[in-house]
Amino acid sequence: MENRLWMLMLFGCALTAQVAQAEPGRSHSLPGNVLPAPKISKVSLPQVRSHIALIFDEETQRPLFNKNADTVAPIASITKLMTAMVVLDAQLPMDEAVCVAEDDSGTRKRSRSRLSIGMTFTRSELLKMALMASENRAALALAQSYPGGTAAAVAAMNAKALELGMQNTRFYDPTGLSRDNVSTANDLVKMVSAAQGYALIQQYSTAETLSVDGLGGRELRFSNTNPLVRSTSWDIGVSKTGFISEAGLCLVMEAKINQRPVIIVLLNSWGKRTRIGDANRIRKWMESAYALEHRT
Repeated sequence: MENRLWMLMLFGCALTAQVAQAEPGRSHSLPGNVLPAPKISKVSLPQVRSHIALIFDEETQRPLFNKNADTVAPIASITKLMTAMVVLDAQLPMDEAVCVAEDDSGTRKRSRSRLSIGMTFTRSELLKMALMASENRAALALAQSYPGGTAAAVAAMNAKALELGMQNTRFYDPTGLSRDNVSTANDLVKMVSAAQGYALIQQYSTAETLSVDGLGGRELRFSNTNPLVRSTSWDIGVSKTGFISEAGLCLVMEAKINQRPVIIVLLNSWGKRTRIGDANRIRKWMESAYALEHRT
């Protein structure tokens, strides 16, 4: 009798197990609502050689990659984006003639200028030269013709920085030749984001070339200091380069990569091609199908 009862119990357990396996929608491999872990693609981060770097996703408002993004450092001619913004904020006539005045700013720190003292250009031409060719005397002339002069322009630049939440940024001159013009990559993202709200900054900073009349009617031709604006591989909305010995080579850009808007900041690069190489490595990394999985 006991043997028969034992066999019936075993048969019942086996039958219950078969019914359970046949029931749709039930899982017995994991308890509750636990789902299998997704497969994570092993894609390395971009190999960026610049000492300071930041890739900022404008759609998610999050960094995709950062390297020393809070380090305060000289920013050289990246400064000129802020100079341009305060000049445009002042709503000065862009067709007004502005004279390149006497000052040593155009030749300090071995900086060369193709603009001679006494030359006259429209404010529009000076703005374009300052942004695309990084002409120091052009930037200085813009500041000198600002209401209240250079000191007032620099004060406006610092006030604008605070307005944008750039807490670690300070400007002492409108050209970027001063090593005391400092910022961080995180702050510069805010500045570039604000700069793309100005149509002329977008247009002028990405222009490939500019021709103006110099002394005696001689043509002066300028090229953009960022060669990437001439590349069909790039869709750049805002661009600015910079260099002084204390800052190294610098580059900021707003660009669309795979139709995704990003801001790229590269500071303190060394080697003639490093900042451009870093930018191209970032683009290739962003073009990979897995780049957006690596937000920091």
